[in-house]
Amino acid sequence: MPATVHVRELTADDLDAAWELGRFAFGSDPQRPAPASAPVPGLTRYGAFDDAGRLVGKAVDLHHDQWWSGRAVPAADVAGVAVAPEARGRGVARALLTALLRGGRNRGAAISALYPTVAAPYRACGWEAAGVLRTVDLVTAALPRHRPASHLTVRAGTPADLPAVDDLYERVTRHRNGMLTRRGELFDATDRGLPGDGVTLVEAGGDLVGYATWQRGRGYGADSVLTVDEALAVTTEAARELVGVLGSWASVAPTLRLCPLDGDAVSVHLPLESAREHERDLWMHRPVDVARAVSARGWPIHARGAVDFHLTDPLAEWNTGTWRLTVADGAAELTRVDGEAELRLDVRGFALLYAGAAHARSVAQAGLLLCAGDTDPAALDLLGVGGPAQLLDYF
Repeated sequence: MPATVHVRELTADDLDAAWELGRFAFGSDPQRPAPASAPVPGLTRYGAFDDAGRLVGKAVDLHHDQWWSGRAVPAADVAGVAVAPEARGRGVARALLTALLRGGRNRGAAISALYPTVAAPYRACGWEAAGVLRTVDLVTAALPRHRPASHLTVRAGTPADLPAVDDLYERVTRHRNGMLTRRGELFDATDRGLPGDGVTLVEAGGDLVGYATWQRGRGYGADSVLTVDEALAVTTEAARELVGVLGSWASVAPTLRLCPLDGDAVSVHLPLESAREHERDLWMHRPVDVARAVSARGWPIHARGAVDFHLTDPLAEWNTGTWRLTVADGAAELTRVDGEAELRLDVRGFALLYAGAAHARSVAQAGLLLCAGDTDPAALDLLGVGGPAQLLDYF
């Protein structure tokens, strides 16, 4: 392969080659689905081409928003990264991700998340492991039973209920960190039929207070699994009702499979002490534009302070420099300042702190934060206030 690659947005004429490259990388079915080559709103496809014009790499920028303490932060989430076998190890992925970050910044993105098949190449480009999407198996019969509450109504959902389901999802997730908003063109373009095989709703006085979406699976023997895509509630009574309904599947689906949301109304009623891990999907995070990432998100109202640091970001040079972080009254900003700073932070360290995945002293021990003299690295814990981030969507 030539030493140079040319990165640009893919056009409709490139999509067949991109699909084929993805098929080789991810082992997809060779039978192409009909809409695979159609343009999709809410995402940007990038391709890397050699001097002969052959597609040798691709990546997709997903135009998501993520909730961060009550505010929606625009994201350039990354998916579908693939490089032709003959071009691997020659900087193609780095060139793609550099272009994706620049394009994401130009359209207003502030942050970026991705699920890696291998972490090292993304670490080299500034992403860092920030959390894990866990899928666990529970014994359905072990779910607690309860007497149905007379003031609650349980019924099957219909497509007409989906706006209320979306609203309840937002009520649960908007004050957390990292969760997708499920707004925007990408989600609007998704088929709005019922997700999975069914939706169970719990209502109080006609208002939705809990829901579960599930897939029945096959069979009814010892290996039958009920997969719960989501089970969310805004009251403990609704959560108990949902757990009771899910437990009623015990006679035909001995295993319940779901992704628990840490500390939410439903998870506190699940027998998680006996959960068996089914799958772990590591996710990584990094800033696209650090100033925008700080100003766009919500901050805990009690947090207050200021700290100067120097940031190094080899891939996104607009982030490199000396910054002053100021946090007060539920908001924050980064402003450039002259000179050097005693705290020198790598962009991967910024990602860990921003996502609440590590304290500053741990980041320093990992070599991602350097401190001059006796400077206490804990001053940069100000960047990590607000609790750890979590994702509930795989992309």
